[in-house]
Amino acid sequence: MKHFLILAGAVLAAASFTVASWAADFSRLIILHTNDTHGYDRREEGVNGMAAIAALKKDLERKGYTVLLLDAGDAIQDNNLVNFSKGRTAIRFMNAAGYDAATLGNHEFDYGQEVLAQRILEANYPVVSANIVVETTGRNLVPSHVVIEKNGIKIGILGLTTPETVVSTNPKNVAGLTFIGDEALWKLAQEQVNQLKKAGCELIIVLGHLGSEASCAGSRSDDVLQHVRGIDIFIDGHDHKVKDRRINGALLVETGCHTNNIGQLRHENGQWRSMPLAYGVWQREDPLVKQLVDDAAAEITKYFAVKVGKTDFMLDGQRDPGVRTQETNLANFCADAFLWQAIQAQALTGETVHAAIVNGGSIRDSIPEGDITRGQLHGVFPYNDQLYVMKITGVKLLEILESATSALPDAMGSLPQVAGIKYRVNVKVPYEKGARYEQSIFYAPLHPGSRVTIDEVAGRPFMPDALYNIVTAEFVGNGGDAYGGLVGPDARRAYRSIGYIDVDALTNYLQTALEGKVDERYARPAGRLIVQKE
Repeated sequence: MKHFLILAGAVLAAASFTVASWAADFSRLIILHTNDTHGYDRREEGVNGMAAIAALKKDLERKGYTVLLLDAGDAIQDNNLVNFSKGRTAIRFMNAAGYDAATLGNHEFDYGQEVLAQRILEANYPVVSANIVVETTGRNLVPSHVVIEKNGIKIGILGLTTPETVVSTNPKNVAGLTFIGDEALWKLAQEQVNQLKKAGCELIIVLGHLGSEASCAGSRSDDVLQHVRGIDIFIDGHDHKVKDRRINGALLVETGCHTNNIGQLRHENGQWRSMPLAYGVWQREDPLVKQLVDDAAAEITKYFAVKVGKTDFMLDGQRDPGVRTQETNLANFCADAFLWQAIQAQALTGETVHAAIVNGGSIRDSIPEGDITRGQLHGVFPYNDQLYVMKITGVKLLEILESATSALPDAMGSLPQVAGIKYRVNVKVPYEKGARYEQSIFYAPLHPGSRVTIDEVAGRPFMPDALYNIVTAEFVGNGGDAYGGLVGPDARRAYRSIGYIDVDALTNYLQTALEGKVDERYARPAGRLIVQKE
């Protein structure tokens, strides 16, 4: 028995040594990552830029490290630097920086599926997402995952894209696609992780453009990690947050947005650790990538530098707190521009336009005090969304205001910023869900009016039975974000384009109605939206 125990111990020791010797050595592997760069690819105050990322990658490689460079989505849209090429320049910059893989964010769809397909073909790196299915074929829009080998280490990279995409881009841009979410998403992710493990992957990374916002509950990065085993690292995006926490043994990280931070992961003391580089920590830029970015910037600088007006105070377009949580002066300015432009366009028809709705999430930047340039207005409204006038009942107006404020006081991209309307939201009252809107992640209010009270429309008391003409962007009118109530039989009595896009309305209102000067009425919010918290 003694000899048997000695022999068994020796066998176990040998087995332990063998397992340890087979364990992957991550000590020389560094993972760099970005998310929600949104075309902020040129170095400026607070923005590292693509040339800095490229220089960092090369510097680490010169020191003998193996570098894996990844992106978690929303790379090709928002900033004027990439908008005019519909994201082509963003792909060029990422190719030059040496990205290894990326996933699709919701804003990758903003130029339509044909343009997106072309951008994917132009990328020198794989683009992955497991939960986007083409309805006519049942196949994935792009590969679910990719296996990359670095220094003999097999790394499985799985992509996941927020189901909120169906309501956060123009619905026509995702027609024919299904975005798998909630429990089906967890099951799919677990199947993919198991498949990558079976393929011999020693490191499992999820590039998840999911976020952690309450409005996406069930399909957030946190939800996936709570229900899926085997993920080592989850690189997140979508909500523009900085994250560094562990869930079920997995490291969840995110850099914020706009390359404010360059994500960096290193393996120390047996686990992965996040060591991001904030703006200013890393100073060098790769000269070739810098030249590429500078050349692209020069092409649009002259056009965007044209002065179109002036403001004596800052116009607030921040997200949270800001246009997604409360009324702001910039939001009022934008809504007034929509309403003014629609009134001018409808002047010959003799039909009144009563009000305007601007979803807060469409306002993408603030305007600082001083001269206002054409580029700044395009920075506020980068989508070039067509404006439409819709005729809806007061009952329908109450419904959509209630659904579009359902997550308050948490931030919502759908938050109705308004002109010609005064309304209140009592966030002490829980939002009760009714039926789920078709092709949406949002639910109609079970009892419209339980949280929202409309005090007036067009200067008169609100009337549920009245018909109101409301100007809004095509994205909202087509049921984007939490506005699913505007789609379906009898949702709208009329719906017609006014022939202007959002940024044109902003420009025309500033130069014509305001004669080039933002006046004192926009110095502060005007009480159009009251969020009752006490």
